[in-house]
Amino acid sequence: MARTQGSHSGITGPKVREAALKLFAMDGYAAVSMRQIAAEVGVQAGALYNYTPDKQTLLFDLLKGHMEDLLAARADMPALGHPARALEQFTRFHIRFHHDRPEAVFVSYMELRNLTPENFEIIEALRRQYEDQLEDILQLGVASGAFDVTEPKIATMAVIAMLTGVNTWFREGGRLSLEEVEEIYWRMVYKAVTSPNRIKS
Repeated sequence: MARTQGSHSGITGPKVREAALKLFAMDGYAAVSMRQIAAEVGVQAGALYNYTPDKQTLLFDLLKGHMEDLLAARADMPALGHPARALEQFTRFHIRFHHDRPEAVFVSYMELRNLTPENFEIIEALRRQYEDQLEDILQLGVASGAFDVTEPKIATMAVIAMLTGVNTWFREGGRLSLEEVEEIYWRMVYKAVTSPNRIKS
């Protein structure tokens, strides 16, 4: 199949993913056609298949790329031995990383149901790798006496849901800066995992 004149795999490939992400976030995976994606990129519909075999692969690649970027960014963070400092680092990291990628976050959470079972299993495994990092911090905190959490796994899910929720309401230029929001959320997370006599003022 001939490639559309002027296109280049190193340029058009990323444009296809960017267009798909934008349209999936705006209209939902099920409502978006390959023809719409091609129009957004500016290539003929048939030319898309030079870059991806189908729409399902596009969705999978977007979700997988998001999780791999998340895990790679976490791996670059310095290891902190004290559970409270490690939890603070995770809290601030999660808010900032996801704030910078609102469309990727939205699609990653809302379109999981549209993955094939095989693709869903792969993405879920990557998500568990990330969740396990927070659960490990909580378990270490419990073992050291720094945290008071009876169910670290449930606490992990609750904390991640709370932190990800910042994306649904925070807007630049509002009353609070992102740094101020990070501080507020860190204090809430800390209070949620400590007994009252350990809460710092």
